Amino acid sequence: MIYKIGIDVGGTNTDAVILDENNQVIQAQKTPTTLDVESGIFYALEGVLEKTDIDFHYIKSVMLGTTHATNAIIERKELAQIAVLRICLPAGQAIEPMFSWDESLKQAVGNRYYFLHGGSEFDGRPLHHKGLIEEECIKILEEIKNTGVESIAITSIFSPVLEDYERELAEMAKVVLGNDFPISLSCEIGNLGLLERESSAALNASLVKVIKKVSSGLEKSLERYGINANIFFAQNDGTLMSLDYAQKYPILTIGSGPTNSIRGAAYLSELQDCIVCDIGGTSTDIGILVKGFPRQSSLAVDIESVRTNFRMPDIISIGIGGGSIVRVLADGTVTVGPDSVGYKIRTESIAFGGETLTATDCLLASGLATIDDSACDVLRLATVDPSIIEEAITVINQKVSIAVDKIKTKNEPLPVVLVGGGSILIPGNIEGSSQVIRPHHSDCANAIGAAIAQVSGELDKIYSFEGRTRDEVVAEAKQQVIEQTIAAGANPESVELIDFEEVPIAYLPSNVIRIKAKAAGELHKTTIEMTNA
Repeated sequence: MIYKIGIDVGGTNTDAVILDENNQVIQAQKTPTTLDVESGIFYALEGVLEKTDIDFHYIKSVMLGTTHATNAIIERKELAQIAVLRICLPAGQAIEPMFSWDESLKQAVGNRYYFLHGGSEFDGRPLHHKGLIEEECIKILEEIKNTGVESIAITSIFSPVLEDYERELAEMAKVVLGNDFPISLSCEIGNLGLLERESSAALNASLVKVIKKVSSGLEKSLERYGINANIFFAQNDGTLMSLDYAQKYPILTIGSGPTNSIRGAAYLSELQDCIVCDIGGTSTDIGILVKGFPRQSSLAVDIESVRTNFRMPDIISIGIGGGSIVRVLADGTVTVGPDSVGYKIRTESIAFGGETLTATDCLLASGLATIDDSACDVLRLATVDPSIIEEAITVINQKVSIAVDKIKTKNEPLPVVLVGGGSILIPGNIEGSSQVIRPHHSDCANAIGAAIAQVSGELDKIYSFEGRTRDEVVAEAKQQVIEQTIAAGANPESVELIDFEEVPIAYLPSNVIRIKAKAAGELHKTTIEMTNA
């Protein structure tokens, strides 16, 4: 029997599960997320391993969904010093790279950028008749080498049409800076839209140190137990990426928490199309499943003042969670959240002996929920005004119902799957839902989602019909995305095309089309069984 571990780091709790090769839950553990995050991962791992008597030698893979990248951007900590190289001259320099970033974030990453000759028009014609100028490129790369820059991001005008300039400059950079120097190419990360694609690549470049620290910490934790397993990171489309891939594209871990929960909910409920409410200790994330995968956002996404255009899940987040603070305003209005006691709920909420009234306290006092914990005493809530409790529960239900309605694109009701440790906040039905499902193991759906995730490949590229038919172009795109998925570690026999979209672009010639495609498949058995020895 082969086993795998799924770990998910949330704002309040870090969850770990052990699954067998049939994806049956063997053991689960929920521990508070710690300030340094790494300790929380170790405690969750320690807790779940000590509960089981399986031979650790048979644990062959560990899947991690983490908030490290998001936290690093928010806190401006552990970010790499970067340089952004824009291939655009003689045009494209009116707006500098990172112009919209918050000043503190720009300073945290070094705020260095350079303009170089090259790039293409929308139809692939060169902006500069000589293309890249080698002497100019080498001079800038040598300057970067002497500035302490730890990672670079390369962007070229219309690189989704012609990516040659970015790749040519990257090859020069490897010669000057070294083969192992981190290089982020915008053509591999973002979509059409120079500034957003450039910001996406720059953010990715700034996160390379963060993901290395996380992976190193996880490897050391596994070594303590003699576990020699492959490490995979959950990415924000609900699928997995290898350790090497995650170190190259750490930005894809942003938003992986909600997608883990959505995928876990899909597995536990056996539904392919539904709404998922993941209620944690701090917030509620609401997403929608389409054919078993999280629906992707069609809009540009802002991450801490940075406008990006790489793929992100379509998620609505509201400040309602188990630790949300309940207050009574001067006019008698009862509010719930958006602030929360978070992972301190066991010391600060009234039911656990603290002095702060939380959403969980209100559900416990009403008798609509129970917690099997000797430290939790409902009698401590006897002095709380029942009208406050009743109003708080009404507010919680209203906010969740409104958010569920917003995520829908059709009027007809959909089933709602409730997961997360805070799902006790919704004891009844949700307005606008056809039914509310609370599956077994729902409190650790996020870790399960990470553990059962598939491997995927994705393509977003502009193709020309010049000299070939539409069918030939479509076949080429489908083959490319399938090959990407297999290269990522998927079993070729299980790979399926799960999304394919042709997008005409109004300002490009009629013989040019943008194709977006995605494929997914189960981890190949040889990938799972392969060790890191």
